[in-house]
Amino acid sequence: MEKRQNKQRQNRAGDRAPGAGEEEREELDERVVDIARVAKVIKGGRRFAFRTVVVVGDNKGRVGVGVGKSRAVPDAIRKGTDRARKNMKSVSLSGSTIPHEVTAEHGGAEVFLKPATPGTGVIAAGGVRAVLEAAGVRDILTKSLGSANVLNVIQATLKGLHRMKNVEDQARARGKDVSELLPFWSRKKHA
Repeated sequence: MEKRQNKQRQNRAGDRAPGAGEEEREELDERVVDIARVAKVIKGGRRFAFRTVVVVGDNKGRVGVGVGKSRAVPDAIRKGTDRARKNMKSVSLSGSTIPHEVTAEHGGAEVFLKPATPGTGVIAAGGVRAVLEAAGVRDILTKSLGSANVLNVIQATLKGLHRMKNVEDQARARGKDVSELLPFWSRKKHA
C-alpha cells in the first residue's frame, strides 16, 4: 500500500523520466493568418469573441487549415492549430512547384495557380502565400480574383492544391512518357 502511494506521489510530482509517455510532435510550420473579432447578439447585448484562421504544413506536401473561435485570442489560436493538424492532407507537387495550372473557387473567392520556373519564388500574398509556403511550394505564380475574404481565399487555395493531379498517374493513364507532361524547364533534368 505504501509503495503504491509513493509511486502516485512521484507521478504527481513530475519525477517521470523525460519523454516517458509523451508523444513526439513532428515539426510543423504553423502560421496564424487572420484574427477577427466577431460578435454574437444575445438578449443582454453583444457578446464578443475572436475567430482565428491557422495554416499548418510540413513543407513537404502536407497542409491543413483550421478555424478556432474563443473569447480569448490564445485559446482561439490553440483551437485553430489543433483543427488544422487534424485536417492535414497531402498535395501533389512537382519539385518545388505545382504540376499544372488550376483555378479554384470557394464562395466569392477565386484563385488561379500557375507553375513557375525554379528561382521565381512564391508570387502570392496573404492567405495564398501562407498555404503555399506551408505546403512546401517554392516557385509559383498566383492571382486572387473575386472576393478578398481571407477565409474564402484560403479555402479556394486549398481546393486548388487538392485538385492537383500526379504527373506519373496522368502519364500512365494517357499512355505517354512522363517527360512529355512535365513543364519545359524540368524535361531536361528528367530525360
